[in-house]
This record gives sequence, C-alpha cells and structure tokens, in this order.
Amino acid sequence: MDALLPADRDTGDDAGLNVAHDALYATYWSRLRPLPGAADLLRACKKHGLRVVLASSAGAREFEVMRRALGADDAVDGATSSASVDASKPAPDLVQVALEKAGAGPDEAVFVGDTVWDVQACQRAGVTCIGVLSGGISEAELRDAGAARVFPAAADLLAAFPGSLLSSSPPG
Repeated sequence: MDALLPADRDTGDDAGLNVAHDALYATYWSRLRPLPGAADLLRACKKHGLRVVLASSAGAREFEVMRRALGADDAVDGATSSASVDASKPAPDLVQVALEKAGAGPDEAVFVGDTVWDVQACQRAGVTCIGVLSGGISEAELRDAGAARVFPAAADLLAAFPGSLLSSSPPG
C-alpha cells in the first residue's frame, strides 16, 4: 500500500493511505466475527476481578466496528484506539493510555496481543505481554520480540486462564 499510495512528500501526510485502508477493510466489516473464546476470555477476566481495557491501533471507526463484532462490552471497563494517541504501536503510547484507563501501573497489568508491534509497545511501556497467534505472526517472532507466553488462540488462553499470567493463581 505504501508503494501505491505514498505519503505526501511535502507534508508527510498519509491520509491517502488511511482512506484506502478504511475503504478496503470497510467492505468486510459486516462479516467480522470474534475470535473463538475472545469474548469469554474477557468475561473470565472480569469475573475474576480484573479490569479489562481494550487497546487497538485501529482508527476510531474501525475500532468501534471490531468492538461491536466482539460483543463483550459487558466485560469491558475502558477502551482506547489510535485516535487517542499521537503515535501508535510499536510506540508505547497506546499501552500507556490503556494503563491510565485501567488505573494500573505497568507491573500490575498484562497485555494480550497478536503482533510484534504489540509486544514492542508493551516492552517500551514496561508491561508484560502474552501473545496469541491470530495476527499472522509466528510464535518465534512473538517470543523473540519479548512475549512472556504465546498461545495458539484466545480460546487456548481462556483454557489456561487459571494458571496464566492473567490470573493471580500460580501456574499449575
């Protein structure tokens, strides 16, 4: 996309790229389905007294569509998207805003992400990151970036929840 719709050379504005991205992905929004186990994972976190904050580098409109598809607002305490920050992942800004919304420090939080950029943002913010293999990134890449643990899918993280880094229970 960058080669086809480069940023404006004078201003650095990548609005053309953003418009093209939104137009392409918007055609699929009505077909979005949550990852198996994702909504139940959020509800399990909430049930166990954890604060749940969604943090996505998606734009505000795309983020709302994804959030609606997830269908777990009953378990969500807060949310933030790229619209809330100057720099998105791998910069730590989005993770830091999520921490503020959760009322937590970096050592009190765990982030679940599926890209190297998620892990890098967490590393820069001092937050532990658990990886899931839903973003097309390999386990090795997530681990090399610094993910504390990697699960094949959100459903697998949910199945391991009592012993995962998301709970206060020791691994069993």
